[in-house]
Amino acid sequence: MTDLRQTETNSADDTSGRAFGLDGNLYLPVLLALLAALVIFAGLGVVLHVSYSVAGGIAAGPLLVVSGWVLLLKQGRPAGYDRDLVEYLFGGGDFTRVSPDQGGLVE
Repeated sequence: MTDLRQTETNSADDTSGRAFGLDGNLYLPVLLALLAALVIFAGLGVVLHVSYSVAGGIAAGPLLVVSGWVLLLKQGRPAGYDRDLVEYLFGGGDFTRVSPDQGGLVE
């Protein structure tokens, strides 16, 4: 009983943390989209002299798309959920190369 075997284990949580209420590094795409929206707004409003309301509406596009992607398809979902959902919606969600409405078998 004097020969005790010691092994190292990894008993830590498998989490990448939270920042700004978002899991892992999901704040980075939102932060980059915010930066892109500011650049678009400044470019349209200041440089091209487009009205600020139009420039704000156009600049809000990337921020809304990225925020929607993060909050609806990434936050609190399993890894690969967004890709699986897009594949299911556009590819039929089965494991064949031919969609059911085309008929035929995959060889």
